[in-house]
Amino acid sequence: MAKKLHVKTGDTVQVISGKDIGKTGKVLAVNKEKHRVRVEGVNVLTKHKKPSQAMQQGGIIKEEGFIDVSNVLLMCSDCGKGVRTGIKIKDDGTKTRVCKKCGKELD
Repeated sequence: MAKKLHVKTGDTVQVISGKDIGKTGKVLAVNKEKHRVRVEGVNVLTKHKKPSQAMQQGGIIKEEGFIDVSNVLLMCSDCGKGVRTGIKIKDDGTKTRVCKKCGKELD
């Protein structure tokens, strides 16, 4: 069963582990089943593509690969770096993500 992740598509995150440590980028895709995320400009892979109907000209293409979700932290605009997040339940019953350091809502 897929577990709920602390990041979602469109979030700005900071990489905290691996070869791209310290880089920040926007989450392009999330794979909930495998607990992996694709981040813009992180884990760039070189792929060799053959020509096809969709892509008339083949060649060498660079694209981002997936990394484990545990290797990224959500960015807080007030703190200016990746932070741990918590969940706050508002009066109307909706849930929102909050920064553990400063308490700012991140959604």
